Amino acid sequence: MFKFESLRVFHTATQLATEIDAIRRSFPDREKYVLAPQIQRAADSVALNIAEGSTGQSDAEFKRFLGFSLRSGIEVVACLELARKRDLIDQNQYDKYYVLYTELIKSIQHLRKSI
Repeated sequence: MFKFESLRVFHTATQLATEIDAIRRSFPDREKYVLAPQIQRAADSVALNIAEGSTGQSDAEFKRFLGFSLRSGIEVVACLELARKRDLIDQNQYDKYYVLYTELIKSIQHLRKSI
């Protein structure tokens, strides 16, 4: 078992990335090469940086990767804002994922401080 598999933040991040994938699939073709891949890469990056950072490296290195994960989470929120302003998602979807990513970011920050 890998260390990241026991981390709640990793599982939350993968669940949210899966949900973001479903949302971006509903984007129109004009966003196929613009916002859709950007939001997906950012959402995936949250989970992937948690996993990569946890791989037996030093605590300092794990904290560094958690920092990358935090920045990717903020990027998802910014992408959601653009999607809302472009009428790609509605206000309810924006509000839901804003709250979920805020909670995830706080959890990652808490993990980072505990190391």
